[in-house]
Formats: sequence, structure tokens, C-alpha cells
Amino acid sequence: MNLESGEAVLSFDDIRYENKNFKLGPLSLLVPEGCIMAIVGPNGSGKSTLFRMALNLIKPDQGGIALFGKELLIQDEDHLLKQHIGYLAEESSSQDNGLKAAEKARFHAFWYKNWDQAYYLRLLDELAIDSKLPLGKMSKGMRRKYEFALAIAHHPKLLLLDEPSSGLDPLAWKTMIKLLHQHMEEGESRSILMSSHIIEEVKRLADYIVFMADGQVLGIFEKDDLFSSWFSMFVKLEDGHSSKLHEMPGYCTIEHASGNTYRVTTGNALEAERWCGERGYAILSKQSLELDEIMSELMKGLKR
Repeated sequence: MNLESGEAVLSFDDIRYENKNFKLGPLSLLVPEGCIMAIVGPNGSGKSTLFRMALNLIKPDQGGIALFGKELLIQDEDHLLKQHIGYLAEESSSQDNGLKAAEKARFHAFWYKNWDQAYYLRLLDELAIDSKLPLGKMSKGMRRKYEFALAIAHHPKLLLLDEPSSGLDPLAWKTMIKLLHQHMEEGESRSILMSSHIIEEVKRLADYIVFMADGQVLGIFEKDDLFSSWFSMFVKLEDGHSSKLHEMPGYCTIEHASGNTYRVTTGNALEAERWCGERGYAILSKQSLELDEIMSELMKGLKR
């Protein structure tokens, strides 16, 4: 799917937000229908702030936010729109610590008309959740699994997942990945916006990857294009004039390796290879970059 085509389930249009310790934007972002978009970035990038804005918990100082094509303005309409959203916050609320799972589920069932009790109970079973425990007595991992079940049990059109795998053991993580794939397969119009520090999680789930830092979007990429484009290459120059490598397509950084050999990082590997071939520069080896390495390169560009 082309990011520029189709319907956007969530859009941020030139938003700005600032408080004493943080500045977000100017920032524009579209979450397309039927896709999973993952936001990657260091702590303090603004990921959680975006989620809270989507829920109308924080108002931007400038710009507009729309859910399912409707601008977030009126509270009554806001409630109807939220019927179609599932939200997993990064941190659990201490206000719910005294509740048991069934009590919290009854509260959700009251507010969400599409609440599926049978599906909720199946989630408890698949995720091995001890629903007899008060929420405050659950381990971090079990509490996370329970809140994930709450977020998805009403079959939302849009899931907002803020670091969903935080505290999960490997088995629970694999189960969560499976359930998210099933969720997307059961409805063509469903979408997920998530944040994650887990590289493998992003690789397994995301269709699009958004890099954020310091309240700004550094880049939005289709996942397969991203990993086929970003490489480090060891290039040998017979004349040793390394300054010419700055003209390489997608050039980001250059390091001297040895002799006339340089390690060059590019975000446009196909064109970079063609460019080197046309000039007779030998590419001795190349290696694709991981998400954290791409993030580092983009942040270097932000600081330049």
C-alpha cells in the first residue's frame, strides 16, 4: 500500500506542542488504514505525547488532529470516535490497583458497545492471566498482558500501543505477536500505531516505520524499502580522494578504514552502487544496517 493513497485513520497536521521541559513539532503524520505503523526513537522523542493527543487527552498548541476523517473538537463526537480505539499505555495506572480483572472488564464492557466477552475470556486463557488476582498484585508482565487483552477485546479499528512488550517474557511476547497478526487479518480496515524499542518486534509487525527524535519526525519509511536501502559499504578509491564520496547518492557518513578504503553509510544503496560503478570505485563489501544504526545515522543528520 502506498502511504500517500487510501484513507488515513489518524492524522496529525502541522501540530506543535510545548511545555516547560519538552517541545513537539512542527510535525505532520498520517496513519493509513489497514497498516501497522511503528514509531522508533529514544526516550523523550514525543511518542507517548502523540498517543495522548490522539485520545484528546492533550491539546496541541497549533495544528489539527483527525480520527477516521473527523477532526477532534467536540466531546460527544470524541466519545463516539473512541469506541473504535484500543489503547495500551506505557505505564499502568495505580488507580486500578485495587480492582480485580473481572471488575475492570465490566467497566470496559459498559463503555465499549463492541465488547466481546467470549474473546476477552479466550485472551485471558491464551495469555495465561490469573484473573483472580487484584491488578496491583499482578507481576509487571501479567499486568501488561491483562491490559493488552483489555485494549484489544472490543475489536478496535485503531490500536494505539505504547511499548506493548514491556515486561513480557519471550513466550508471552510471541503470543502477543500472534494475536496482533490475527487482529489485523480479521478486519481489512484495522490499523495499529505502536512505539517500540524492540527491533525484532518492529521487523515482525510493522508495514511502515517512523523515526522520531527531539519532538521531530526524522523520516517515514516502508519497512522493506528501508532495509533494502540502508547499507554501510567499504569502498576502495585508487586516487584516495575521499571527498568525492560525499557526492554518493544517499550519503550519510564516512569513516577511514585503511589505506585507500573507506566505510560509507548510505540511505540509497541501489543508486550508490550504480554511482560507484560508473566511477570505477570498487565496493569491497557491504552490510545492511539495523534499526538502531539507521536511527543513529538520522540523528547525526539532525545535529548537522
